[in-house]
Amino acid sequence: MPVVAHVDQALGFTIPSRHARGRIVRLGPVLDGVLAAHGYPLAIGRLLAEALTLTALLGSTLKDAGGQLTIQAQTEGGVVDLLVCDYRGGEMRGYVRHDAERLAEMPVDPSLFALFGRGYLAITFDQAATGERYQGIVPLEGGSLGAAAEAYFNQSDQLPSFVRLATNGGGIGGHIAGGILIQHLPDGEEGRERLHVRQDREEWDHVTALAGTIRDEELLDPTLPLDQIAWRLFHEESEVRVLPMISLSGNCRCNADHIRSVIARFPAEERAEMVESDGMIHVDCEFCSSRYSFALADFA
Repeated sequence: MPVVAHVDQALGFTIPSRHARGRIVRLGPVLDGVLAAHGYPLAIGRLLAEALTLTALLGSTLKDAGGQLTIQAQTEGGVVDLLVCDYRGGEMRGYVRHDAERLAEMPVDPSLFALFGRGYLAITFDQAATGERYQGIVPLEGGSLGAAAEAYFNQSDQLPSFVRLATNGGGIGGHIAGGILIQHLPDGEEGRERLHVRQDREEWDHVTALAGTIRDEELLDPTLPLDQIAWRLFHEESEVRVLPMISLSGNCRCNADHIRSVIARFPAEERAEMVESDGMIHVDCEFCSSRYSFALADFA
């Protein structure tokens, strides 16, 4: 009997008595597709795998089906020049631009500071239904992207959060990455004090103590259902409500019609300057490495 792989999924759950909500994510073939587009070195591939996992954790909290979550790292003095990932309706994409020569001079497992230097992480929620945009920007400090995400919530939303990310770095069986996000919520009644101004942290400390027992092996085991992870961590609670599973996919969303329409907005003389030696205008997608080619006659 074939083994069912529980990958490319996001599971949400709530713990009502502790005023907490959570997300568990595990990525597999989605990572293989995104990483294969550029053939990243091991350290950069691991970084992008963690960033995509974090993107899935945060993006899957969006209630607006047309909403989008974007993570972008802006750096100064690091090996990584740009990192960007986004999530919309379960579809994900990501890209890292880096200095390969400088990376080759570093240890196999470079620190977050070595990769980003004086970097900043911007997390943006775009709500399609209302047109509203929420953004938080925090320094890329600490030992991991997960730690930076915790800082984001503590600073921008004053929403205590626990984040754990894990990746296997690829191999014969392909890439696997997993993550868990737990957040403390208001009590449901408007006006309840946020946790950071309250003296009593017992319920949140209890939840994070349980969440902290998660092992990387559990997050990365493709045979372990995500709801079983939630049960292992919180089975002693009076109630854990599991939300419908979200399927995740890799989809760059670039297409020839959109790119043609963008080029068509330029004046004719500027389009002529875009023509390369073969007589065509070429546009490369940084996310998926697809190339789109157009003749000037396409815009006549």
